Amino acid sequence: MDNLPEFKRILIKLSGEALMGNQGFGITPEMIHYVAEEIAKVSRLNVEISVVVGGGNIFRGVAGSSAGMDRSSADNMGMLATVINSLALCDALEKRDVPTRVQSAIRMDQIAEPFIRRKAIRHLEKGRVVIFAAGTGNPYFTTDTAAVLRAHEIRAQILFKATQVDGVYDRDPVVHEGAVMFDELSYMRVIEKQLHVMDMTAISLAMEHDLPLQVFDLHKEDNIRRAVMGEDIGTRIYNK
Repeated sequence: MDNLPEFKRILIKLSGEALMGNQGFGITPEMIHYVAEEIAKVSRLNVEISVVVGGGNIFRGVAGSSAGMDRSSADNMGMLATVINSLALCDALEKRDVPTRVQSAIRMDQIAEPFIRRKAIRHLEKGRVVIFAAGTGNPYFTTDTAAVLRAHEIRAQILFKATQVDGVYDRDPVVHEGAVMFDELSYMRVIEKQLHVMDMTAISLAMEHDLPLQVFDLHKEDNIRRAVMGEDIGTRIYNK
């Protein structure tokens, strides 16, 4: 029994930047295949997996807005960037014989299904990975918020944020040598200390609906599997 996953249904949030590898833009083939293999390992454990991928490796709406572009137009471009990443991840997963569906919050029927909650849940029950693309479909909302929203809608047991660092720190570990990583945190403390985990809209939504969040390093092999098995990696955030 000890070898059984702790979670049956999960949502994994990936940043678009995670797909860049060592290059400064776009998708590195080695990285997309690495991420797909890490997800495939978990799929083989009969865990129901959904994924939200950011688009920052292609276009970031906030950056476009700060450069003078209309914020709604910039965010729409960012949402389309997430669709590109989602299609790339879908292709890499299916090359590993992992059945996958992309559901988009913006209708584009030739390349992705529209997001339909009941259909997404049915895909998960049939063992398919579901990738939620195009954020919430609305400007002014990040893919972090989209991840929390979709996790609630499909009744995921936990949200895994697989990121560039190994957990949540009290200060930026790149700048501050003495920064301390938290093993666990309450959502209230994240808000009070303004810790950079997700945007405050996403954190507030997760806290309100009691959705646990675990932050860990995507680049350490087997970390997604270890998190699914309930191992103590990264930082766990929940209502205390």
